[in-house]
Amino acid sequence: MSQGIEKLKKLLSDKTITEIMINGPKATWLEIGGAKHKIDITFTEEDVQEIIDEYFTKIGKIISYYTPFGDVCTDDGSRINIIQFPLARCGTTITIRKFDRELHTLDDLVARDTLNNKMAEFLIACIKGRVNILFSGATGSGKTTTMEMLSHHIPEQERLVTIEDTAELVLHQDNMVQMETRTPDKDGKGEVTLRDLIRNALRMRPDRIIVGEVRGPEALDMIQAMSTGHRGTLAVIHANSPQEVNSRMETLILSSGIKLPVEEIRRMIGNTINIIVQQERSPDGVRRITHISELRGLERNEVAVQDLFIFRREARGPDGRIRGRFRTVMRHYPRFFPEFQRLSLLDDKAFSED
Repeated sequence: MSQGIEKLKKLLSDKTITEIMINGPKATWLEIGGAKHKIDITFTEEDVQEIIDEYFTKIGKIISYYTPFGDVCTDDGSRINIIQFPLARCGTTITIRKFDRELHTLDDLVARDTLNNKMAEFLIACIKGRVNILFSGATGSGKTTTMEMLSHHIPEQERLVTIEDTAELVLHQDNMVQMETRTPDKDGKGEVTLRDLIRNALRMRPDRIIVGEVRGPEALDMIQAMSTGHRGTLAVIHANSPQEVNSRMETLILSSGIKLPVEEIRRMIGNTINIIVQQERSPDGVRRITHISELRGLERNEVAVQDLFIFRREARGPDGRIRGRFRTVMRHYPRFFPEFQRLSLLDDKAFSED
């Protein structure tokens, strides 16, 4: 085994490390327990080329002058991002977000204080009841992991189609097709976008569409899929609050060039997206769901948002841990609650205050 690969695999095998940041040939940083630490191990340009050959070239992904950056996922779901010099002025930079192998079920997230049992039961009912859910939060907040844990509750017979820029979702269904975008070649040809894949997915008889990240005009295609019978769609989006999700979706849909009044776009959003799961990474390193919110259609020309569950921060302990509690705060039952009752997925106790 070459020296560069050997050094990297040693770091990858350390379960305490959650992120590896190689900032060129002079500095390597690790994230451990939510804090960043500089280490003595460094990676030369020769080491980096070995890593590119091992993880990118072998599976047909080219990192070159014409495609100087890209992502790839390892077998365990860890994501490797690379950007070459001189775009990265400090030298070719590699960032690896590791998949937490200790997380297997939603109960593991409850044990880690990501959410409480009532929230978990509600989200499981949402999965089984086929409501459309957006998982929102900043990079590294744990939203993709939460979606993966919830995917265990999708009925086995359903056909899943996943759509991602880099295939990193770790799902365990047998009846599943994973699709990944493709960048253009050096002549600018052969590109396959998220929009292309979402449109093709509609012809693949999916029971459920899962989008790794919505970040462009494909938001329109996803909304249209939701509104034409593809219930139970799951997707990830970057936003800092449930309210910001609405404005971000509005902007992304407008970026598609669609000629519709803003009020009609808001109506589409409010009537097709059912639930927003907002997740944050606290200063103590704990990833928590801070809001589970329902979109209730259009009110006074704005998308109405009702919080159902929230995390209320109360204090910070001497050990640096955030103290707080999860609360049920809804004013009205969700619009889909009668259907959940009919299907025996949820009852009134799900919304009672602890």
